[in-house]
Amino acid sequence: MSRVFLETGEAVPVTYLEVEPNIIVRTKTEEKDGYNAVVLGIGPKKWKTRKGKEHTKFKVQKEWEVESLEGLDPGTELTAKLIPAESIVTVSGISKGKGFQGVIKRHGFHGGPKTHGSHSHRRGGSIGMCAFPGRVLKGQKMPGRMGNDKVTLSKRPVITSDPEKGVICVKGPVPGPTGATVFVTVESSPESKE
Repeated sequence: MSRVFLETGEAVPVTYLEVEPNIIVRTKTEEKDGYNAVVLGIGPKKWKTRKGKEHTKFKVQKEWEVESLEGLDPGTELTAKLIPAESIVTVSGISKGKGFQGVIKRHGFHGGPKTHGSHSHRRGGSIGMCAFPGRVLKGQKMPGRMGNDKVTLSKRPVITSDPEKGVICVKGPVPGPTGATVFVTVESSPESKE
């Protein structure tokens, strides 16, 4: 993360995202598939079959539903120009995996007493009832695998946008480690507000 100073002097925490050129791999139409959509791909790589045919593989592909397919033909390149400053976006990605964690790190438990002979410092404590219902209820907060989940952050403003370098600056953190792939959806742009 980084920070940007606004004209008012306010410091805003931001994350810089590199927007690689998105190539429209194929389209889906309402007549054939029941809805309009485009499949975008990044990181194209050419490869040849044994028989000499050339194909293109993409590092990542994702489908986006659209209202109309006007001007969205296969092979068209979409860049950071489509995400101007002051847009509102939704960012989704896979969060950092933290492995198997205890209740203090995973759920924010306070832990047990540290002194007077206590042997329960970072343990979860009792988890069930005795006679009724005589079982552990579903959804009990316990140790387990933490992170590596899909996280979606809505209504994030874009502070600055540099289409030439292909970089946008989104307010706040985004899921995943440095270098991870995240998906940005434009909810509203400055043109639509006017």
